[in-house]
Amino acid sequence: MKVVSIIAIGKKIIKTAAIVPSRSRPGRSKKHNDGICLFVYTDVMKNSTKKVFNGKTVVVTGGASGIGRLMALDFAQAGARVIAWDLNQEALGAIASEANKKGLDIAPMTVDVSDRKAVYAAADRLLSDGGSVDILVNNAGVVAGKKLLDTPDEKIEKTLQVNTLSHFWTVKAFLPSMLARDSGHIVTVSSAAGLIGVCGLADYSASKFAVFGFNEALRMELRKTKSRVKTTIVCPFYINTGLFGGVKTRFPFLLPILEPEYAAKKIVAAVAKRKKRLIMPRLVLSVLYLRALPVGILDIVADICGISSTMDDFKGRESRP
Repeated sequence: MKVVSIIAIGKKIIKTAAIVPSRSRPGRSKKHNDGICLFVYTDVMKNSTKKVFNGKTVVVTGGASGIGRLMALDFAQAGARVIAWDLNQEALGAIASEANKKGLDIAPMTVDVSDRKAVYAAADRLLSDGGSVDILVNNAGVVAGKKLLDTPDEKIEKTLQVNTLSHFWTVKAFLPSMLARDSGHIVTVSSAAGLIGVCGLADYSASKFAVFGFNEALRMELRKTKSRVKTTIVCPFYINTGLFGGVKTRFPFLLPILEPEYAAKKIVAAVAKRKKRLIMPRLVLSVLYLRALPVGILDIVADICGISSTMDDFKGRESRP
């Protein structure tokens, strides 16, 4: 009976996944799909986020490039004061220039989030200058994209420092002031690879599983103390930002490689709605149900869906570490 229920739920997820825009949906051009995504979520932004984010202070780690840059712009367009943390000074300069031209309030800060002391120092400067941080988006991430035995030890350490440990340092830096105000929001960007292990992503999957658990434990702590500080966990499939250049999907209709503009707007909308969890596309939710089945079945489904081969042609972003 339990297996029948799980299968029924899985069928429902597959059916509803059809509404997720795909980069290669049959009969529709990429331009058409992207237009639908941006129209829907731009409308959401206009109607629901300005009253939520207007006057708020938002810190976005990894906020000068990729999905972080787009989220920073979206928060700023909704009236927020955004502080973009990044190591890439050229990218920081570019987003500051873009914000200035658009009349948006985005302040760049050069911060190495893998350096605990650097994070605490930057947070102290920010809190002393600006008073408080309302929303923290832990988005910074790196990927090696190699099988375990081919990944240098230094790369593994860096992945865990940036993708996992940085969350501890940023939350410890900003949570106390949020608790004092009994207000705030912590957004943890994990990954679909934080729900199911992926070949060629041993270190990355480990780091994303870790922050999924980190968010859950933090949410439980806040709930136990009846704090009004909110949390949101984000688990997207691959996003077409270049970080995962070369990855592929066997069934783009059900597991599309997400366009960054679509993903960014959906994340910002989820924060506005105070959603506790955002998993996209919807089919990724099936992993949570499949885990109730024997491990062998989960492995077979992963093979059928092509999860085990998504990284076979990985190239990554060559211009950045």
